[in-house]
Amino acid sequence: MTRARLTVTGEGGYTLIELLISTAIMLTVTGVIFSLMNPAQGSAQTQPEVADMQQRMRVGNDTLFKELVMAGAGPYQGPVTGSLVNFFAPVIPRRLGFLNPDPATVFRSDTVTLSYIPNSYSQTTISAAMPTPSAELKVTPQPNCPADAGNLCGFTDGMDVIIFDTSGNFDLFTITHVQDSAAHLQHRGQTLSTAYDVGASVTQINSFTYYLNRQTHQLMRYNLYDQDTPLVDDVVDLKFEYFGDPNPPTAPKPQAGVENCLYDAAGNYKNLPVLAADEGSLAPLPAAILTDGPMCGGGTNQFDADLLRIRKVRVTLKVQAANPALRGTDTRFFVNPGTAKGGEKYVPDFNLSFEVTPRNLNLVR
Repeated sequence: MTRARLTVTGEGGYTLIELLISTAIMLTVTGVIFSLMNPAQGSAQTQPEVADMQQRMRVGNDTLFKELVMAGAGPYQGPVTGSLVNFFAPVIPRRLGFLNPDPATVFRSDTVTLSYIPNSYSQTTISAAMPTPSAELKVTPQPNCPADAGNLCGFTDGMDVIIFDTSGNFDLFTITHVQDSAAHLQHRGQTLSTAYDVGASVTQINSFTYYLNRQTHQLMRYNLYDQDTPLVDDVVDLKFEYFGDPNPPTAPKPQAGVENCLYDAAGNYKNLPVLAADEGSLAPLPAAILTDGPMCGGGTNQFDADLLRIRKVRVTLKVQAANPALRGTDTRFFVNPGTAKGGEKYVPDFNLSFEVTPRNLNLVR
């Protein structure tokens, strides 16, 4: 039997051309896979950022909306009751308070000071005149205070209070010591804007300045004494616009023989102009109208008489992505441009505008 013999004359394998073709195919497939995965990676980065921006916007919106709704709420017991707008301006577009208050003629579109009386038994009048350097108040006990509230209707150490009269004057301060048996209140001792006569109202107050810190990009709240607190991060724009009653205000009206921004000493009205109603039944109140006088009140708490017209506030709030890599480069669409070129890793600034008609400012209409 004859056996067949296999003779190997060379080594089998891929040619160089075949290797190049297979490598090209592998790179193409790999590129397709990565291109499919990349959008998913971009979405994984942007979606948490978008959710965080929405949450920050919600906090800013809710805070400003609730405070504006309450602005102007006044005392509801004692000899003087009603909206604060009958006595002074509860919405003022600048910083007030103990630290770095703005002059009375300053208008800041990104700043507002709001005041309102909370639900409180601590509402009464002073029973002894207060000179401007006074650090002590003697108040009148109210007959309708609860039995456990003491002679001072619940005034306590650390409480923020306001004293105001019927001429447009007001001062805010914090109680530092209470002498209940003597119906005395000690306050922190700053000079008052005016001397107050017996019968001036004194009550617990909620009053804060809200503003945008453009250096740190934070929505801030100032307690009008010693503390500025950040509320929301990565806020890049804040704007307040004001609209009011076209007809001029008629309050506060002082007692006979006393002059203020609206009335002369004889009780004659000073005839503020009627404004054009371009916003429905309301008139726009730009900075020029809210800073040209006449001025009410005294000291750093002076305010333009046209602030008593305010009936509606429009708020515009803008937040940005915290990560610069998710912000675009175009300055037309980003207050603080980043490095994003577009696509999935691109998160525009979030802008929100809303209007508030404070109910306590519209009771007078």
